[in-house]
Amino acid sequence: MLLLGLTGCGLGEDSKDSELALIKTTDPSPALLEKNTKENLDFVESVKHDIASMKELYDVAVVKGKKDTLVAYKVKHFYRFQMKKIEKKVNEMLEKKYPDENFTVSSDYKIFLEAVKLNEKMKDPNFSQEKANKELKKIIKLKQELT
Repeated sequence: MLLLGLTGCGLGEDSKDSELALIKTTDPSPALLEKNTKENLDFVESVKHDIASMKELYDVAVVKGKKDTLVAYKVKHFYRFQMKKIEKKVNEMLEKKYPDENFTVSSDYKIFLEAVKLNEKMKDPNFSQEKANKELKKIIKLKQELT
């Protein structure tokens, strides 16, 4: 009985760690699906820095494709009730600073995870730019379906 009780107490710690994974910062590097030019690299780094500097957010994933740029972020728990206002603020800031870009902005955790997965797939040399752009279009379509 004692052994069973001690084993049961140990199981609770693992579930506690998995719950914390939702609020941990992963800080994915920005992903470029097209040409890795200095201008494009500076652009995605600048977008990530601008969004990450907002006090309401704690993790940002940026994926730049041929025509679209996906910006997914996580909102700090304290600001969850202001998510619509935060999304509007992010959109306005990006549109003002980068008027020629087409942004898709999302605070949805699923979109964030998909952006991070795409970023990981891009590290594989066998994953083509064509596949990456298709994947980005799927994520953007998913975002549009969720709203």
